Amino acid sequence: MAEPHRARRTFAPVVLLGLAAGALTAVAGTRPGVDVEGDPGSGVTASVGLGGPEAAYDLPLVTSLALVALAAWGVVLVTRGRVRRAVVAVALLGSVAALVATLAAWGSLPDELRTALEQVGAGDTGVSRTGWYAAAVVGSLLLVLASGAALRLVPHWPEMGTRYDAPTGSAAEARSAAPTRPAEELSGLDLWRAIDEGRDPTDDDTSGPDRGAG
Repeated sequence: MAEPHRARRTFAPVVLLGLAAGALTAVAGTRPGVDVEGDPGSGVTASVGLGGPEAAYDLPLVTSLALVALAAWGVVLVTRGRVRRAVVAVALLGSVAALVATLAAWGSLPDELRTALEQVGAGDTGVSRTGWYAAAVVGSLLLVLASGAALRLVPHWPEMGTRYDAPTGSAAEARSAAPTRPAEELSGLDLWRAIDEGRDPTDDDTSGPDRGAG
């Protein structure tokens, strides 16, 4: 296990890698993973679903899984403790599933396109995988690596403070019961502290009967 102070420094790089890899994988999954080689003619490409306004031979399952992992990375930024570790685990599962789905398409996508070409009498046309398919493989692999690193390092990562949580229970009661002083008796630091705690620094209801008599 990395030393705590060194592990804390990995927070930003690992999170940025996870977000970037998730976005790359999600986008690559919406693009065609295979294409025909050469120029078989616009009629052939249109007949097999290539070059049209709708995506064909893409990776919708990969995109869905990448979006799950991407959403989990976003939640990691605003959670703490066991919840954050559970969310990282979800990101890792989505990442692994996206990688498996991408690799499974290695043979299925070309076979699907070859079958379509044979049906239009262009069975001798070559088929190749596109750069978008390679981007999906690289993106999902990086997503797995980032999620795995996060699962190991997350206990040492900085967390959002509880001061940003909505006050509940005893914390809310303690704040409401806190005594206040007249605004003219408060220093600048006291004023900012009261505003930060959600109290009205000008509220002088608790300043006592002497102030009311004066």
